[in-house]
Amino acid sequence: MKDKAPKSDEMERTCVVTREAQPPEGLIRFVRAPDGAVVPDLKGKLPGRGVWVTCRRDRVEEAVKRKAFARGFKTEAVAAPDLPDLVDKLLLTATLSALSMARKAGAVVTGFGQVTDAIMGGKVVAVIHAAEAADDGKRKVGQAVRRRGRLEADFDEDADDYEVDASDNAAIRQQPPISGPPVIEGMFAGRELDLALGGANVIHAALLAGGASASFLKCAAALARYRGGMPETDWTANLR
Repeated sequence: MKDKAPKSDEMERTCVVTREAQPPEGLIRFVRAPDGAVVPDLKGKLPGRGVWVTCRRDRVEEAVKRKAFARGFKTEAVAAPDLPDLVDKLLLTATLSALSMARKAGAVVTGFGQVTDAIMGGKVVAVIHAAEAADDGKRKVGQAVRRRGRLEADFDEDADDYEVDASDNAAIRQQPPISGPPVIEGMFAGRELDLALGGANVIHAALLAGGASASFLKCAAALARYRGGMPETDWTANLR
């Protein structure tokens, strides 16, 4: 029996700018409209030939500047100068929509007190700070994250590094690194969080485990990469 062909969503795609092949999750698909305009296809479901670009703003800007879309489509294609801005807007809209769905699923808590309580309860998979969040508030939420991390590591908050006598042939031991949920900071304005979470003056939010949370974190990581974040950003690691 012949092996089945791999599913299309499992195959690598080649960036039209860098010519590097990678999984579709790291790229953005574009299609050509009947009038020749280049259209972003974030969900990868629009009909027609697709051209792929690495999910980074500078790569999309380069594709527009170098007229790489026409080369990819092998025909005339018009990429608007504001295409990079449009992609950012679509990624942001998709991310906020996913956050709204997480709220409706009961996977989001807001407010400083509720956020810190959720962190100490050990159910938080990500923390969100609005761009307007004050340093003092972020610091206090960070303290809660560290306290929870120390509890999980079974270490006291004030425990010091220690050594084991060399005569025991034991290596020097140190406290393990304090792990905690990722912190998404400055990506969203307060008004954007207000709209997504149905509240007023949302400054701090915590995301609880669940499928809806995984969808949001996947979208948020793509937006972060597009805006210049680390390519290996994976905020869903705590969910696995």
